[in-house]
Amino acid sequence: MRAVVHTETGPSSVLRVVERDLPEPGPGEVRVRVARAGVNPTDWKFRTAPQLAYDEVTPGQDGAGVVDAVGEGVTGLAVGQRVWLVLAQHGRAHGSAAEFTVQPADRVVPLPDGADFDLGASLGVPAVTAHRALTSGEGGPTRLGPGALTGRTVLVQGGAGAVGNAAIQLARWSGATVVTTVSSPEKAALATAAGAHHVVNYREGHPEEQILAVAPGGVDLVVEVAPAQNNEIDLAVTRVHATIAIYANNGGDELTVPLRSTFSKNLRYQFVILYTLDEALRRAAVEDVSAAVAAGAVRVGADAGVPLHHYALDQLAAAHDAVQSGVVGKVLVDVADW
Repeated sequence: MRAVVHTETGPSSVLRVVERDLPEPGPGEVRVRVARAGVNPTDWKFRTAPQLAYDEVTPGQDGAGVVDAVGEGVTGLAVGQRVWLVLAQHGRAHGSAAEFTVQPADRVVPLPDGADFDLGASLGVPAVTAHRALTSGEGGPTRLGPGALTGRTVLVQGGAGAVGNAAIQLARWSGATVVTTVSSPEKAALATAAGAHHVVNYREGHPEEQILAVAPGGVDLVVEVAPAQNNEIDLAVTRVHATIAIYANNGGDELTVPLRSTFSKNLRYQFVILYTLDEALRRAAVEDVSAAVAAGAVRVGADAGVPLHHYALDQLAAAHDAVQSGVVGKVLVDVADW
């Protein structure tokens, strides 16, 4: 089979296409024939880390395809079943950027009818991250679904990004009023297509005033991509007992928090990363995301606010570069076309 690997860390040029033996699933494992692999910022960040965790790595946390073989003891998955992958390369040497990948059965999720492989490969990291952020609020729901966030106002900072888009779609499906910030009219159009009720261009005027005009009593939850830049705004627009869920460090690696204005609101900061997420929370996210997909509430494509950018398997380096340079939308690798 063909796979993309790297044996050292560094720029995208370390990635190369190789031929490898077909891997066999062991007990509790599933082999998936990959149709699409998703590319996320975590992939290039892992590739450029100071040290490689394995002698050889196949990148890719997300993907979609068809079950090709099942190992002993696997239930609920069958050969020929369409599936999506979550955390395919976490704690393992080989992820989704290959024609076949062997995964623990709990990282292989049935793909709902009507969902194509583009959507399946776009879920994983963005949607599960968004789910955790949306369910981290004080007194809020631990699961998402119709009505779960009714009466709550969610602010999604950076709504044109992959996680931001997923947060908009999942929050709207769950009944929230969704406000989002963007940096341009083009991104505003994408956030609106994703389902945001109110879109604020933070480069025009005072975003705090625009947000509070929508939510005079303050927002209940902030899904935050750039805390170092946005914390002042977040403090200004949150209500008492609100939660700021932080999933990235865009715009700076250090967050300074003014104590008096923060604890006077009984604010809660919830940091979100999937790699150390409690297993029960990950399972709940996977179930809810699949339900949202089945309901047609999570979509991809320009008409859903997520332009798709397709690359061939031997163009994975270019795909990594596109994500690292901040391309708007979802980057997918077409591993197979069937």
